[in-house]
Amino acid sequence: MSHIDQGDHQDAELAARSSLYAEFRAEREEILRHKWIESEKAGRDIGFERALIDWTRHHRARWRAERRAKA
Repeated sequence: MSHIDQGDHQDAELAARSSLYAEFRAEREEILRHKWIESEKAGRDIGFERALIDWTRHHRARWRAERRAKA
């Protein structure tokens, strides 16, 4: 493993253990779930950007509050 590859590997390990990264991944999963639900309702793929905006405007605050309450 080269020095650069080793650094990339260490960065990946750090990111995987990071609570911030875990929060990002959990939020992304919720957005993807929202995208799927809204795409099914629309009968077409609404796209990630539209799902992101809609989820952020209508669901993010409640989702975050519920996650904090569970922690």
